[in-house]
Amino acid sequence: MKDVQNQPDRRQIYLNQVGIKDFRMPMEICNKNGEWLSTAADISLLVGLDASLRGTHMSRFVDMIQENRRMDLKHMRNILESIQQRLESRSSFVRMKFDYFIEKESPVTRLASFINVQVEYSASLEGNDFEFDMKVITPVTTLCPCSKEISEYSAHNQRANVSIQIRRKKFMWIEDLVEIAEQSASSPVYSLLKRPDEKYVTEHAYDNPRFVEDVCREAKLRVDRMRDVKEYCIEVESLESIHNHSAYAMVTGGEEI
Repeated sequence: MKDVQNQPDRRQIYLNQVGIKDFRMPMEICNKNGEWLSTAADISLLVGLDASLRGTHMSRFVDMIQENRRMDLKHMRNILESIQQRLESRSSFVRMKFDYFIEKESPVTRLASFINVQVEYSASLEGNDFEFDMKVITPVTTLCPCSKEISEYSAHNQRANVSIQIRRKKFMWIEDLVEIAEQSASSPVYSLLKRPDEKYVTEHAYDNPRFVEDVCREAKLRVDRMRDVKEYCIEVESLESIHNHSAYAMVTGGEEI
């Protein structure tokens, strides 16, 4: 049969990325205990397309993803090397977005329940230059220091999202970035709380008031203690309970900033 995508292209324009985007399928992710956990991921797999070629072989991207049901740093590099070889490309890229579930115990009654965080893996391979980014969005609680200071009763508090994106040649555990986010906020959030737990969480947040600026700076201090971090971006968005808008803070850093 005629192979149209292999026809030469007269325009001679190199394309930085071509492939498939947001292919959804079951995937297994390794946790910090070495266990493989199931989730559903949206996967994008792409290569650079030579200026002489009209198109790429889209079905081969699906084949490659189907052959790799587990994903960590080693598997991501393998898939990038393999797709480069199959398609004779100089560069390759993979992105994965998925929900990751962590089992947490309530602080007093020690009842276990799951909470999900949003995770994104991104990796690229150009020649022998391998880059890996990980982004984790963790829900937390913030309690307003100003509200606490001026109010006779309580203080306004709300859920917030802490996004930590890190570029590093070494692998990072999702749980470590979740811990940084939770320690930087007024309080973690939990799926299951009984009354003694709710009392503890409420009082803990009250004793640890945080602006979004505080959370962002606290997270930066913790990320700066990590080794071999090339670049990072921390964002905090507080879904304000007494306003119809969010409060926001962002900071960047790393060896290359």
